[in-house]
Amino acid sequence: MRSLSRSVSPTSVDELARLFGTARAEGWKVSFRGAGRSYGDASLNTGQLSVDGRAMRRILSFDAVRGVLEAEGGVSIADVWRHTLPQGWWPAVVPGTMFPTMGGCVGMNIHGKNCFKVGPFGDHVLELDLLTASGERKTLSREREPELFRAVITGLGLLGAVTRVKLQLKHVESGRMRVWPLVTGTLGEMFDVFEQRMPHADYAVGWVDCFAQGAAFGRGLVHVARHLKASEDPDARRTLAVAEQELPGDIMGLPKSLLWAFMKPFTNDLGVRLVNQAKYALPEPVDEDGSYRQTHAGFAFLLDYVPDWRLAYGDQGFIQVQLFAPDAHAREVFAEALRLCQRRRVVSYLAVFKRHRPDDYLLSHGLDGWSLALDFKVPRDAQRLWDTAADLTRLVRDAGGTFYPAKDQVVDAGSFARVFGDRLKSFREIKRQLDPDGLFANDQARRLGIV
Repeated sequence: MRSLSRSVSPTSVDELARLFGTARAEGWKVSFRGAGRSYGDASLNTGQLSVDGRAMRRILSFDAVRGVLEAEGGVSIADVWRHTLPQGWWPAVVPGTMFPTMGGCVGMNIHGKNCFKVGPFGDHVLELDLLTASGERKTLSREREPELFRAVITGLGLLGAVTRVKLQLKHVESGRMRVWPLVTGTLGEMFDVFEQRMPHADYAVGWVDCFAQGAAFGRGLVHVARHLKASEDPDARRTLAVAEQELPGDIMGLPKSLLWAFMKPFTNDLGVRLVNQAKYALPEPVDEDGSYRQTHAGFAFLLDYVPDWRLAYGDQGFIQVQLFAPDAHAREVFAEALRLCQRRRVVSYLAVFKRHRPDDYLLSHGLDGWSLALDFKVPRDAQRLWDTAADLTRLVRDAGGTFYPAKDQVVDAGSFARVFGDRLKSFREIKRQLDPDGLFANDQARRLGIV
């Protein structure tokens, strides 16, 4: 998606507060943009003012005994782990890329491959500072204005600027994990493998072949991982070094900067079928116990292996539709979603499968259930894709599922209101009290009917 707006990049809280005053005086609406990693229109603010928060990216303090870090809102996940991992601390929750900012992670309440075990990002935020539309500076926590704290986490940047985050990290003894790749012959088997392995795993994520039909319908691959203890890794201390975590500069001899161009000829139905067949059929090299060792960064940040990977989808780009379904209905919802896409000949080129747990943040996607993220290449004649995305939205809505704004650009206002119900009403009331003039807005919030 594209949008034209004014952009500013303040370097301090004082400068940001003055900016809010100028925006009110000039009649501008203000949105926030971190690293721009949300897939839809969450940071777009057509014809208005977009605040780039990345100039405010200082790490303010780090307690290496307790693993507690304080950082400005523009600090990235990469900034955090590079600062803390040598001392044995890793962010408890990270997404598939290391570049999102602290403010963005709070506003979207991101999740990772361990969401079934440790919950979303917000569960590890101890405290945060919020700069409101009036310029007031609030410090929020579970003890200090807890209702507002739970609204700002998942608040989509609509309640103010998150200028400081106090975060609890996870202690790790090695820079490596042990990973088990597990082939699953059907979609049902993938659910079963997750349920069997989750009690003993730190992370679990699945890949689904959306083209597979018949007896192989929903086949895929699950990766289950757990942290290594120092006693299991003779090089544990060395592997905590940042240099040991850096992703490779090339893959199969090709410079990373050129990989998207190599991938582009395969981003069509035939090419993806061939890639899926190879991924499913070719075994990964493993040790005697069926596992291999991988660095934290290598396992976590798959999206960063190929810079500019989005360009492989072509000029029209791609959209993602992430289905969140409650445990009781997820098997049937995901099966119907895959069949619907096959019938419409709008098949996802990448599908990622996860287990989630519920949380108490106001506009959270979290639920006792599962998610299936579907990436679709946008064709030149895109109406069939939009119609299919609308049907997938209704499928999730009618099953009692939820939506995740970080990945959304297709959900309609009616579906969003039906899913979030009284929580959306509560959020609007908090926003009315905190931002009575409606200073904070963006294209996504307008589309979803939040503002």
